[in-house]
Amino acid sequence: MAQGLFWMPLLRSLGWSFRVTDQVGAPLLAGNDRFKHLSGRLLGAHVAHAGLIVFWAGAMTLFELSQFDPALPMYDQGLILLPHLATLGLGIGAGGQILNTYPYYAIGMVHLISAAVLGAGGIYHAVLGPERLDEKGFGYRWNDGSKMTTILGIHLMLLGIGALLLVLKGAYFGGLYDPLVDQVRLVQPNLNPIRIFGYLFGFGPQGWTPAGMASVDNLEDLVGGHFWVALLCLGGGFFHIMSKPFVWADQRLIWSGEAYLSYSLGALAIAGLSVAVFVSVNDIAYPSVFYGPVNGTPSVRAALASVHAGLGFLALLGHLWHACRARAAVRGIAWGTFFDVMAKESGMAGVRV
Repeated sequence: MAQGLFWMPLLRSLGWSFRVTDQVGAPLLAGNDRFKHLSGRLLGAHVAHAGLIVFWAGAMTLFELSQFDPALPMYDQGLILLPHLATLGLGIGAGGQILNTYPYYAIGMVHLISAAVLGAGGIYHAVLGPERLDEKGFGYRWNDGSKMTTILGIHLMLLGIGALLLVLKGAYFGGLYDPLVDQVRLVQPNLNPIRIFGYLFGFGPQGWTPAGMASVDNLEDLVGGHFWVALLCLGGGFFHIMSKPFVWADQRLIWSGEAYLSYSLGALAIAGLSVAVFVSVNDIAYPSVFYGPVNGTPSVRAALASVHAGLGFLALLGHLWHACRARAAVRGIAWGTFFDVMAKESGMAGVRV
């Protein structure tokens, strides 16, 4: 089956294989590890994974729309994506009433079309494209710190553009839904750095709180925070693209694919756990009219917070696991997969190579 015309490209685009190697005894659990020296194939898996995520977003949006009853609150219908779109002020009238669902349909279809394009690109790079990309372009070597920081810079630029788009939407293009006035309005961002960065240390409008950033209680600060995130990401991205790693970073960081995966999972852990807190206590970013009361009866909030906390915790475990593997690899120790480690009599000590 794995060698078929359909299954082989699909499995390769997902980073899966049925072939046992000297390094991996459980190939289905190795994932994209077998592509770590094949930049073209790894790009294919990366793009295909993005296609799956976008496909889920589009399909789930259309599914929720097909089940949506405008006579009932969103949070009583178990919806998780339509409330996000409603928070952006799409199709919303006074009091959070849904007046027009066509924007939701259009967004779902755009995601499905985008998923098809990403899926085709993923399969192309996983099957037909070059195994290794040209290093003069997007090709790379894991230990090439200059190229790695350039790739980091590109990702930061994309994140900055995403944050900036939210700022533009709130300030100029239709506005956002404000639960304080129960209507969609344009937002003038608060750019005061003392106010915005104070949230990082737990200082909100009402003084210090352990909720930190999740204590934001107005759209001006919320949109202003995204402006500063956009500015920092764009500035940091430009810096990393134009510069080379400092000496201290070159000496202290581990320059390997395993280490980069660890860094990324650490960032995802912070994001997942932060969102869990936001969903639990904040009704500005997650308005109660769409997500249910913060301290009320069980609603979709509890499910969203639990899922994000669970995924954030798994990402944290993944960060620690891959960080330890990366550090062990520097010492010449190969751990294999988690199941390989558990199966070895030496336990976590690994096997020297």
